[in-house]
Amino acid sequence: MDITLPKLAEGADSGTVVNVLVAEGERVDLDQTLLELENEKAVAPIPSTGAGTVVRVHVLVGQVVSVGQVLVTIEEGTAATPRAPGMATTAAEVPDRADAPAPAAAVDSGAPAAAAPEAHLHASSSGAPPPASPTIRKIARELGIDLTRVRGSQRGGRIVVADVRAYIQRLQEMALKPVAPASTVAAPVADVLQTLDLARWGPSRRERMSPLRRTIAQRMTESWTTVPHVTQFDDADITDLWALRKRHARAYERVGVRLTLTSFAIKAAVSALEKYPAFKTSIDYQALEIVTRDYVHIGVAVDTEAGLIAPVIRDVDKKDLLELSRELDELAERTRQRKLSADEMQGATFTISNLGSIGGAHFTPIVNSPQVAVLGMGRGALRPVVREKKVTPRLVLPLALSYDHRVIDGADGARFLREIVRCLEEYAENDIKPD
Repeated sequence: MDITLPKLAEGADSGTVVNVLVAEGERVDLDQTLLELENEKAVAPIPSTGAGTVVRVHVLVGQVVSVGQVLVTIEEGTAATPRAPGMATTAAEVPDRADAPAPAAAVDSGAPAAAAPEAHLHASSSGAPPPASPTIRKIARELGIDLTRVRGSQRGGRIVVADVRAYIQRLQEMALKPVAPASTVAAPVADVLQTLDLARWGPSRRERMSPLRRTIAQRMTESWTTVPHVTQFDDADITDLWALRKRHARAYERVGVRLTLTSFAIKAAVSALEKYPAFKTSIDYQALEIVTRDYVHIGVAVDTEAGLIAPVIRDVDKKDLLELSRELDELAERTRQRKLSADEMQGATFTISNLGSIGGAHFTPIVNSPQVAVLGMGRGALRPVVREKKVTPRLVLPLALSYDHRVIDGADGARFLREIVRCLEEYAENDIKPD
C-alpha cells in the first residue's frame, strides 16, 4: 500500500517535510503519524491510512512534496528489511533510466536543481558538456533544453530525469508568474538572480531559508511592491486604561486569562472598523471591484522562534473582552508551538502587530494583502504631557497605521487612527469587568 499526500487545504498543493517519524522495517498502525509537513506557516501531521510494516520511506527531511505523491509504502503482514546506509531512497538516486518515474518531489525537492534556471551555468575547463546519459541528452534535444542550464544532483554533477523535470517545472513557474511593472520588480529579480560571494570579504556561513521564512519573504515582497503604503502616526494616553487593567487583572487571572493591551486594541479596532468600513475592504482586480467584508476577523502577529506568524481571531465584534483575552492566549500559545491549521491563519479583515513587549516606539508595519490596513503598537512610556495648562507625567502608547492608498485616503486614515486613540483613552470600566 502506498501512502500518498492528501489534499492539505484550500489552495495548498505542496509542503516541506520537517520530520520523518517512521523508519523502514517499522510496524505502523492506522492513523499513526508518519511525518510532519510544513505548508505556508503551519506544521501538520500526516497520518497513515492503513496498518502494516514500512517497506520504504520515499521522502527526506527538507524535501518538498506535492498532493498525491507517494510518501511511504507499507505492506500488511510483511517484515521489511531496512535499507542499508547509502542505498537509494529518493527519486534523485534512482539509476538514470528514461522510464524511471520521477515523483513530484523531484520537481522542487529543495535541491539546487530546483533553483532559478538562470542561476546555474555548467562550466568545464576542457569544454566538455555536462555529464548525462544518452537518453537524457535525447530528451533535452527533443524538448529544446540547454543542459548547461540544468544543475545535476548526482555525483560529479551528473544530470538525471528528476533534474530535467525540476528545471522544466521551474521554467513553468516563472512563466506563469504575473508580470509587474519593471520599476517594481527590477531590484527584487536582480537580487534573486545575483550569486552572492560574500566569503571573499571574510568568513561567512550559509543556511537554506526555511519554508516559513520563504513564505514571509514572498508575501512581504508582494505586498510592498504592489500596495502603495501610507503610514499614519499618533499617540494614545493610556494612563487611565492601564490603571483599569491593573484593577481587574487579578479577576482575569483567577479564571486563567491574561488581560493584555492587545485585547484592548482589538476591541478598539472593532469600533474603528465598524465606523469606517473602507478598512474592511479588499480589491478584486479580476472583477475590477472593491469587496467589503461584513465580518470582523482580526489577525494578531505573534513572534515565534521560526518567524512572525499572524493567527486570526474570528468574529471579534461578537465577543467580550474576557472571551477575546482567553482566545488570544490560547491562539498565541498554539502559534508558538506551530500547532495551527492553515485556516487559522487566513481570512483576517485587519491585523494588529504589538511590539510593546520587545520595545521601541513608532514603526512602519507592512500591509498584509489582500487586507488594506495594519495597526502597529510600540511600547508605552511615561512622558511629560500638558493637561489643563500643567505638565504631568502620562503613560503614552505610540501607534502606527499603515494602509493601502488605492482604497483609503489620508483623511480617512487619520480619522480611523483617531478613533483607535479615542477608544483606548475613553475605555469604560463596565466593558472590562468579567462576568
